Amino acid sequence: MLNNIEGKTVPSVTFPIRVGEEFQHITSDELFKGKTVIVFSLPGAFTPTCSSTHLPRYNELAHVFKQNGVDDIVCMSVNDTFVMNAWAQDQEAENVTLIPDGNGEFTDGMGMLVDKSDLGFGKRSWRYSMLVKDGVIEKMFIEPDVPGDPFEVSDADTMLTYINPDQKKPQPVSIITKPGCPFCAKAKALLSEQGLAYEELVLGQQASLTSLKALSGRETVPQVFIGGQHIGGSDDLTTYFENN
Repeated sequence: MLNNIEGKTVPSVTFPIRVGEEFQHITSDELFKGKTVIVFSLPGAFTPTCSSTHLPRYNELAHVFKQNGVDDIVCMSVNDTFVMNAWAQDQEAENVTLIPDGNGEFTDGMGMLVDKSDLGFGKRSWRYSMLVKDGVIEKMFIEPDVPGDPFEVSDADTMLTYINPDQKKPQPVSIITKPGCPFCAKAKALLSEQGLAYEELVLGQQASLTSLKALSGRETVPQVFIGGQHIGGSDDLTTYFENN
């Protein structure tokens, strides 16, 4: 039975974490005391839903959460610190603090430790999210207790709606650039001035000339895309902002 424990204090746990070439320790107090923190917990690093949606969306919306008074976003999983560090690097999740609950102590204290031995996982966390203020759980979103790995209520958008129902969600923004391009620098500055987080695809690295032409019909950079709409280059982006 997965119990909602809103109003209670988070478990007091010390987490061993690997920083560089040495082990360090971080406590529940360091994570939560005097802060407003979002926690989302999931079955495992590198697993499909966790990697494709759960972690990336929290990372994407981190700046919006911060605007709404959230100090930190913590991703918790019953994995060791080496796995969590590798996953953070793979996901480029610089806006989320990944905490390895390797022994399952925090998850067990939350009442969310479940047996996934049928998948060869052993004991893992049930998927849930919560809003914690000064160590006290204000709100929990627990996935329904059904077979499989449901993902219906612990997502970032549900949490953002709870925190601020009127918050406008940012549109996805991508920009294709190349190193040393002054027009690319201008376009990125324009996006930042508008408070828009963007994904940068660099020619020769994450993007090719073929992709550039296929997506935009052009051979020049930058090329900006906002909410599925092709905006164009830096001058086109200036016009877009003037008209919106």
